[in-house]
Amino acid sequence: MEKTKDIAVNPELDLVLERILPVTRQQVFKAWTTPSSFKNWFCPRPWTVSEAIQELHPGGAFITTMQSPEGQSFPNDGCVLEVIENEKLVFTSTMTRGFRPIQSHLPFTAVIKLEDHPQGTKYTAIAIHQDAAGRKTHSEMGFEQGWGMVIDQMVEEIKKGTI
Repeated sequence: MEKTKDIAVNPELDLVLERILPVTRQQVFKAWTTPSSFKNWFCPRPWTVSEAIQELHPGGAFITTMQSPEGQSFPNDGCVLEVIENEKLVFTSTMTRGFRPIQSHLPFTAVIKLEDHPQGTKYTAIAIHQDAAGRKTHSEMGFEQGWGMVIDQMVEEIKKGTI
């Protein structure tokens, strides 16, 4: 698959989380792209992922249903835009399977980039928003803290050998 150019981050519209992770790119990619593994770490605990569907090709589904500790379900439909094994995963909440446009309570596109680093993997998550209001809403929902927590949980699961 042909690589796209790097994403131009606009600090007024986009949120970025960068970390150096003490695990391999292959392990991180597997954690993101294997539904049974993804379900183990993607929600800040005590929340859980009750459903994960990942069709890893452009136009494939990227569906995640989160469940609160009280049992309330929060489905999130999405569409895969780009997959470069062990390097990049791009998906959006503005479309579903087959590039079909949908209404989203939080419209954004996620870019997960993985690069080699002497200490493991340079992990970059970018949340691209349509406007400053969407960025602000996502930030106020706890993007930095929540996505940071789940990355810690992912590394923990990798180190335990569950991924």
